[in-house]
Amino acid sequence: LFERLNTLMIPNHHIEKLGGRTQLVRELEMLPLEVIVRNRAAGSLCKRLGLERGELLPRTLVEFCLKDDDLGDPLISEEHITCFGWALPQELDDILAYALRVNDFLQGLFSGFGFIFVDMKLEFGRLYDDDGESRIVLADEITPDTCRIWGKTDKESFDKDLFREERDGLIDAYREIARQLGLPTAVVT
Repeated sequence: LFERLNTLMIPNHHIEKLGGRTQLVRELEMLPLEVIVRNRAAGSLCKRLGLERGELLPRTLVEFCLKDDDLGDPLISEEHITCFGWALPQELDDILAYALRVNDFLQGLFSGFGFIFVDMKLEFGRLYDDDGESRIVLADEITPDTCRIWGKTDKESFDKDLFREERDGLIDAYREIARQLGLPTAVVT
């Protein structure tokens, strides 16, 4: 997916695929943020707001969490992010713009394969040039571990929720996503 995002001019850490599950990436200063982009109600959003699973949101919703396992990755606001210096206002603008572009791309991509792209978690970092100037780039991973992807007709999970809910079929679901994307399914273990 990062290779495809490169063609859309969405700056990211990917340099090249080395084979299997290995890739060469740029070294970044990671921001302590998780950026959640939601198209439908699922997971913690349903629990927090009493929404019905699968409910289409009035518009794409972007939420932020502080990436801190000891604190349980708490939900934070844009004010928190700029107040505590986790990202500058212009960096936050870039993060929002990139996150929405990635979401638009993935919604279209998965819809074309007969899936509903529900939500995702993204991470970003600072890439420094030789002069010490930095820019925000997309990093980490985009996989069924960081997204919710459902079947269009039955809203069946093809993602991490199979594991979370201790249901069978996780490997088969991941293989189906890989197959649809034209990726070798042997790398899904």
